Amino acid sequence: MGAVRIIKKRGKVFKRHQSDRWDRVKTNWRKPRGIDNRVRRRFKGSLPMPKIGYGSDKRTRFLMPDGLRRYLVKDVQSVDVLLMHNKDYGVEIARTVGGRKRLQIIERAKALGLKVVNPRAKLRTEE
Repeated sequence: MGAVRIIKKRGKVFKRHQSDRWDRVKTNWRKPRGIDNRVRRRFKGSLPMPKIGYGSDKRTRFLMPDGLRRYLVKDVQSVDVLLMHNKDYGVEIARTVGGRKRLQIIERAKALGLKVVNPRAKLRTEE
């Protein structure tokens, strides 16, 4: 896995046409469909549209910078699924999991040699 470098073809997000003009037009991408729209017609100097060429390499898609893929875990039993895949996947604890069960998941992942992506979430003590 380490032989292939992770390359992102575009770092910036695609912005919606004319979202800078009005507050009611949010920046989330929407495909322009107007008959005279300059973005849809790809005029020079207009915003770029998302297309298939911006996609990531199939070998590095969904990889985190450390070379692992995320695996969402909601209970302790689902950590055992990754027993043989500790070099390929990292455990991401779901946001709905509470503090007590979160500690059990972290202990089980440590016993199996798995990396936990978000180990400190929800475990901060109040002062």
